[in-house]
Amino acid sequence: MNDAQAGMIGALVGAGREVRDRAHAPYSRFLVGAAVVADGKTFAAPNIEVASYPLSVCAERNAVAVAVAAGHRRIDAVAVVGSGERPTPPCGGCRQVLSEFGGPGLTVIAESLDGTRVMWALEDLLPDAFGPADLELGG
Repeated sequence: MNDAQAGMIGALVGAGREVRDRAHAPYSRFLVGAAVVADGKTFAAPNIEVASYPLSVCAERNAVAVAVAAGHRRIDAVAVVGSGERPTPPCGGCRQVLSEFGGPGLTVIAESLDGTRVMWALEDLLPDAFGPADLELGG
């Protein structure tokens, strides 16, 4: 990893760490901040938890939504900063959304509360992802 990549990753994780403190997780108290980079711009958002758990939204999907609202349809990397003892990878639903907007080579960085980091390519977390090509009907 070169200095520019390390700097981008540090800034992306920093944005996720900063927004994690604004998470709304009154029931689980599991705070998560995520940041995505698209066209060199960073978009960050926290998780939002509500009493009806299925209606809660993960930080990763919120960060993608912020990027899409700003006009971006392709993300290059995502950082997920949780409040747990180990780095928390994106959940299955978030992996699917990240695949749609980032593709299999998307860089996924996860950081724990104590600063421990792990990095993956999305294809390692979601092999053989379902995507737009799977919706094409023959003919």
